[in-house]
Amino acid sequence: MKMADEKPPSGRIEPGQLPLVKAPDAIWKSIVAALDATPELRRVDRFSFPVWQWAAASLVVIGGVSWFASRPAKATWEVARLEGLPSIGSQTLASDGAIKVGEWLQTDASSRARITIGNIGVVDVEPNSRVRLVAASATEHRLTLARGEISATVTAPPRLFLVDTPASTAVDLGCAYKIQTDESGDGLLRVTSGWVSLEWKGRESLVPAGANCRTRSRTGPGTPYFADAPEALQQALATFDFGGGGPDAMNTILAEARVRDTLTLWHLLSRVESAERIRVFDRMVELVPQPDSVSRDKALQLNPATLKSWREELAWKW
Repeated sequence: MKMADEKPPSGRIEPGQLPLVKAPDAIWKSIVAALDATPELRRVDRFSFPVWQWAAASLVVIGGVSWFASRPAKATWEVARLEGLPSIGSQTLASDGAIKVGEWLQTDASSRARITIGNIGVVDVEPNSRVRLVAASATEHRLTLARGEISATVTAPPRLFLVDTPASTAVDLGCAYKIQTDESGDGLLRVTSGWVSLEWKGRESLVPAGANCRTRSRTGPGTPYFADAPEALQQALATFDFGGGGPDAMNTILAEARVRDTLTLWHLLSRVESAERIRVFDRMVELVPQPDSVSRDKALQLNPATLKSWREELAWKW
C-alpha cells in the first residue's frame, strides 16, 4: 500500500491519484471572460441541460483547470523546420530544435517553421517572419510577432495563449486563426474556428470564426467583419476605422449590412457618436428584431449588461 505522499516513479501521476490543486486566479478570470464571449453555453444552460449534467460538467472543468495549473511549464518549446533554413538567434535550424524564453525565431523568404506551444497547440511561422517567445508558464503562453504571419491552432483554457503585435494583442478564446503584421502594426486577423479577442489600450474587438479584423499602427484593432461581407461594406468600414470616417462611409455600411453583419454593427454602437448610434441601433433591429431582454434606452446608453445580453442573442445569427 502506498503512503499518501508517495509519488509514482518519474513523477508521473497514476490513475485515481490526481492531486487537488488550487487554480490560479488568472485561470478562473479567463474562464469567466470566455463564457462572456460564448453565448452558446448560456443558451444551453437555459434550455436543455439537466442539473446533474451541469454538475458533472463543472467537475470536468475544475479537473481540467487543475491539470493545466499543476503541470510543470516547459522551459523551452520545440521547433520543427518545415521548409528552408529558419534560424533561432544566430543559429541556423538545419533540423528540429528548440526555442527558449527571450529568443527570436526568424524565417526568410524560403523558410517556414512550426513551434509546439507547450502542450496546448502549434504555431506555424510563415516566410519572412520574426517571432519571439515571451512567456511559457502554467498561466501564460505568449509570443511576440514583430513582422510576418503565423497560423495558430490552440486547445486550452481561454486567455492562456496570447500573441502581441505592434498594434494589438490576440487573445485566444479556444480557436484557430492566422494573423499577419508589418513592423508598424498594419495587419490582418482571420479566425477559422472559435473566437479571438483583439485588444489594444482598452479597445477590444471580438472576432468569431469566419470573421476578419484589421489592425493599424497608433489605432489598434478595427471593427470585425465577416470575410463574405459585401465588398462595398468592407471598403467603407476601412474608411470608417482608419480613414477619418465620414457620413458616406456610415451610409454605405448601414445600407450594405446583412443579418450576419450585425456583428459589425454591434461593435459600431460603442464606436460612433450618439446621433449615429441611433441609426446603427435602428438598422440592427430592422435586420434582427429587438429581443425582450434588450432595452433601447440602455443600449443607446451603452449599458454593459444590455450590450452583452444583445451580443449573446445576435451571436446565433453569426
